[in-house]
Order: sequence, then structure tokens, then C-alpha cells
Amino acid sequence: MPSDARRAPAYALQEAVALASALPGLEVAGSDIVRLPNPRPATLFGPGKVDELGALIEAQEVELVLVDGPLTPVQQRNLERAWKVKILDRTGLILEIFSDRARTREGVLQVEMAALSYQRTRLVRAWTHLERQRGGLGFVGGPGETQIEADRRAIDEQLVRLRRQLDKVVRTRDLHRAARARVPFPIVALVGYTNAGKSTLFNHVTGAEVLAKDMLFATLDPTMRAIELPRGGPKVILSDTVGFISALPTQLVAAFRATLEEVLSADLIVHVRDIADPETEAQAEDVNEILTSLGVQQDTPQIEVWNKADLLSEEAAAALRAQADRREDVHVTSAVTGEGIAPLLDDIAARVSESVQDQTLHLPHSDGRRRAWLFEQGVVQAEHQDEDGVRLDVRWSDRQQKRFRDL
Repeated sequence: MPSDARRAPAYALQEAVALASALPGLEVAGSDIVRLPNPRPATLFGPGKVDELGALIEAQEVELVLVDGPLTPVQQRNLERAWKVKILDRTGLILEIFSDRARTREGVLQVEMAALSYQRTRLVRAWTHLERQRGGLGFVGGPGETQIEADRRAIDEQLVRLRRQLDKVVRTRDLHRAARARVPFPIVALVGYTNAGKSTLFNHVTGAEVLAKDMLFATLDPTMRAIELPRGGPKVILSDTVGFISALPTQLVAAFRATLEEVLSADLIVHVRDIADPETEAQAEDVNEILTSLGVQQDTPQIEVWNKADLLSEEAAAALRAQADRREDVHVTSAVTGEGIAPLLDDIAARVSESVQDQTLHLPHSDGRRRAWLFEQGVVQAEHQDEDGVRLDVRWSDRQQKRFRDL
């Protein structure tokens, strides 16, 4: 069942299979598109389809069924009872992948919080044929109905503990960000749909060894490197972020908002697209929607990188380059062969080489909000108090000045 109406069912199924393959230990026994003219509240599928799929599941000795879309707790419980297997919907599968990939302390805590929030809504389900807790690949899953209230309380208590731990980690990360802001180096954030080639591009430019594989969510924890752009360009901080995906679970959007704040503070956003993917336009729409939901400022400069040109035919690649030549914000690249990387870096250098000015501002004591904003931006060099207010020596860019005036 496709999770996004913008996508053709065949491509949605292909992405769902890729998601399943991204989780270690899973062997995909089969996949199919099931049309749902009238989704049933109790079982999603009609009785005949439930029986048909159940027979297929039993015949192939399937242990896990993945539904590429949202399942209500009731639907999940009833299907598990009917098929006697574990079931994950799209949200559950993505949570499982993230739990397997998280490496940093912050990433692990965020995934645990997202999974517990998801699990809390699923305590309605029970395995009537088994008198034990559900097994599973990770921590996504829940025990039987007799323990619902106790388990809900335990989850709430664990969420409180995780929030406290995460707050400490976030405070440390904020200190690191403030230290970077005082340097100050421009921040260039790589964003894009999962498996668009961001990490390969990041490795090519920085010489780092970030995991770069042809799989969904190869990168989960953000990685940052300071690099000097070629031909006398400025020094910048390049950030490789987690890949976006259609129908991203709301729990993960909230949980990873802190991690993706690096994108909010970026001086330049580089949107990397897999231009060889037939669904590249729909993927770009998903990325732009998530950037908007994160609160990315409209005046933040953006560049589009049409990556993986090496996977196109010569004729298609030539047509693509001709199209890109008519736009100032697009570069055709191949992070594997290196095509287009040099012009991209030159463009990045030109865009982040803003003139930085030193100025002195005078704010009344009552204007605490704008004073706090200046410190958040890391532009304050010195502060002096007097009877009428505060005098701030700032070093900032034209764009920061404009944002300050709009506050």
C-alpha cells in the first residue's frame, strides 16, 4: 500500500522493499501492491484479502509482515491475531532502522524517545495465541492487554528520564554550536532525500570516511567537518545530515528537530537530489516540505545538486546539463566520478563569502528578546552596560543584519 499519493504505487513499493532491506537480518520473501478501495477500520483489508494474505504468509513461513503505510493499533492487533505474525507499519519499520543506525549518545536517546512514544499508543494490542511478550527486532512492540496501565506508566517514567538525559546532551551540543558561531565559519548543510548521495559527496569534498552505501538511511547521526574551499575560498563547516523520506514518522520529526537545527543555523543549504531516480521530483517536494516544517528561513540561500549523473544515459545527461545551465542555483554532479564538483565548490565559496561588518548597537534594557537573538547568533564581540541600556559590539553579515531588523 503506497504511503504517498504523489508516487506511483510501483515506485512506492520499490522504496518500501529498500527500507526493509536496510534493516540487518531481514530477508524479503515477497512484496505486492494491494489496492484498497474501502479500507476497513478493523483490519484495513477486507475479509477475503485477509484470508488470502494469511494463507500466503503461512505457506511461505513468513515471520514479519511490513505494511507501507499507517496502521491503527486496532488494525495491527487484529491482523496479528489473524496472521499470527509480527506486523510493522511504515513508522515502526523506520523506527527499527533508526534504532539500528544511531551511534551518538544524542541519536540513541532521540530514537528511544521516538520509539517509546510510538509504543505507548500501541499498548492496546495483545497476542492471544501466545502468553508472552511480543518478540521483535528491536524495542518497537508491546506486551499484552493485562499490563497496559502498568506499562504505560513505565513508559512515561522512562520518557521523563530520557528527556533529562537528552537535555544534558543538547546543552553540550549548544555550547559547541555557540563556540563555532564565535569563530565564525559559515555553515553549509547538505540535505536531501535518503540515498541521494549526500555522504558520498561529503566524503569526496572533505576526505572523510562517513558510511556511504547504496541503502536508505546509511547516515543517521549528523557529521560536521571544517574544510577550506579551493582557490583561496573561505573556510566553512560542512554538515552531512540524516536523509529525509516521504511520510516521515511524526515522532521522528519531533525527536530529530534538535539534530536538524544545524540546518536552521546554516548559511547555505545544499539540496542533493538523486536525479537518476524516476521519483526525483516527488522526493524534492518531500524535502522542501520538511525544511518548511522545520522552520528554515525563506531567505536562507539554497543550491540544488542534481547528483548521480553518471547513472544516466549520455543523451539524458546532456539534456540535464543544458537544463541546469539555464539556472543559477543548479549543479549537475556525480559524487562518484567527481563530475561537477569543482564548479559546485566555487559557487558555494561565492555564496558564503558575504561581507562581514563590525558595528556597535545600543539596546534598551527592556529589549531582551533581540539581545538574546544576537547572542544566539554568536555575533556579539563585547557588551557594555550603561544607565540607558546595553551597548553591543557585533560582527555580522548582511543577512544577519536583515534578520535583526525584521525581529
